[in-house]
Amino acid sequence: MTKNDRPASAGNTTDSLESVLLGTDAASLSAFYRREKARLADSDRPFAAFMRRTVAEKGLTQQAVFLAADIPEGYGYKLISQEKHTSQRDVILRLCLGGRFSLTETQKALRLYGFSPLYARIPRDAALIVAFNRAVYEPADVDALLAAYGFSPLYACREP
Repeated sequence: MTKNDRPASAGNTTDSLESVLLGTDAASLSAFYRREKARLADSDRPFAAFMRRTVAEKGLTQQAVFLAADIPEGYGYKLISQEKHTSQRDVILRLCLGGRFSLTETQKALRLYGFSPLYARIPRDAALIVAFNRAVYEPADVDALLAAYGFSPLYACREP
């Protein structure tokens, strides 16, 4: 078994898939797709699929998430379906707060949407990391934490 024939499932990360792809040529790509099908995105809209699946696993409705996140319902549905796009990372953070996402789930949602994950070296992000790690999910409580350290509150979401 060569390095390229070995399933990357030894590690369940994007890095492990990328490691396998480093040694994969175009002729072996079909075999890679077959072998790693379960670990590849199952949709052309992986953010939408991830959000719906994660919210459902938590026993929440999308409507409850939008209400908790203080995001207009119609706009929230369009964001999750990716019919609308936001350039505000805080809007996705609000969805994650409303969905009671863990830090790991939040980081994945940010990456799937195309935003940078929270980064511990950025002071405002550090405060947000603490909020997610301590299950501070109310946007008003997160805003209070941010304000206590002189940071701007979460972007107030209104449908554009």
